[in-house]
Amino acid sequence: MKIIRWILGKIILLLNAVFSPKAMKRSTQDQQTVDQAVQAMQLYQFDACPFCVKVRRSAKRLALPLTTKDAKQPEFEQELIQGGGRRKVPCLRIEKDDGQIEWMYESKDIIQYLETRFA
Repeated sequence: MKIIRWILGKIILLLNAVFSPKAMKRSTQDQQTVDQAVQAMQLYQFDACPFCVKVRRSAKRLALPLTTKDAKQPEFEQELIQGGGRRKVPCLRIEKDDGQIEWMYESKDIIQYLETRFA
């Protein structure tokens, strides 16, 4: 089973690289505003997870330079468990202006949030 997952993961990454979406165009000032807003977000993910790939593709389409953290790395795994409460990816960590932190799971919810805020 581990071999099958590895093979499927490599296929997913290859297809993602070949059929990578084009980023939307914004004015320089608008893109700088978006870049600044995105600095308060981090995406906890696994490289070959299909749901994580879906979120990363959406972020690329929206021209969002999201910081990604590999939740397989022990330090990021602990951050995810301690902050979000569970080891589940994808998870978007959003630091709000008032200092509160929201941990958003589920790829559909993350994509909807990103599209609503940045499209």
